[in-house]
Amino acid sequence: MDYCLKNNDIIVSESDFDLDETLDCGQAFRWKKIKSDFDCTYEGKFVNDYLKISQTKKGEFVFHNTSEKDFLEKWVDYFDFNTNYSELKKQFSEDETLSKACSFAGGIRILKQNSWECLISFIISQNNNIPRIKGIIDRLCDNYDERFPLPEELAVETPDSLSYLRSGFRAKYICDAATKVHSKETDLEKIASLPIEDARNELKKILGVGPKVAECVLLFGMHRTEAFPIDVWIKRVLAEYYPEGFPAFARENAGIAQQYLFHYIRTGVEKNPS
Repeated sequence: MDYCLKNNDIIVSESDFDLDETLDCGQAFRWKKIKSDFDCTYEGKFVNDYLKISQTKKGEFVFHNTSEKDFLEKWVDYFDFNTNYSELKKQFSEDETLSKACSFAGGIRILKQNSWECLISFIISQNNNIPRIKGIIDRLCDNYDERFPLPEELAVETPDSLSYLRSGFRAKYICDAATKVHSKETDLEKIASLPIEDARNELKKILGVGPKVAECVLLFGMHRTEAFPIDVWIKRVLAEYYPEGFPAFARENAGIAQQYLFHYIRTGVEKNPS
């Protein structure tokens, strides 16, 4: 990654990055695509830090009205710019299917999200589509003056008091997660550093957190890249392309590989027949 300052903006050159592929692939839900004079522009928040970011036709990225300090201290880490995705894709390309997936959506990056926000977001995501997930999270933040609420704030809520979210059965899960995180019964910082199986088990002590949500929190909220969320699309990938198991060489970063495969199997496989 290279960057320069231009007026009040940060201009970034990074070949392994695409806004649509990264911000609209189902790993984060507080980003919205907006109209602009650029090829592509999004605005959104990481917890409560606002960002407007654009992609140009030349493949550069404009971090609008962003100081160099904020860029280096917040956004470099959030967009995982210190990870060499070119090298990862080179490794993944030892496998034919992964090679096709990386070629199709090579601009995906794993966002380093806040574990608390990620936990609540993926609890809300259960049996839900992306527009509805975004709507519920928007209503939640609107109720807290456009902030993502802290655990102690949500811990005093009840399923009835959260009825405005229109989140259905998920409201009781949100309340349980908030109570456990606020009391430190669930210590997200500690969980992030546990052996992966122990971390999974600790997260699944929260009401409504099953294997898929736990894996998503580990991957997207704790950057445990060995975590491997499995939904209907990834089940199809495993059944069709890896009946004897996922390649051992890719398991250390299986979560990153999963994102390439997820995007490819949903939208690219018909365009790139074997």
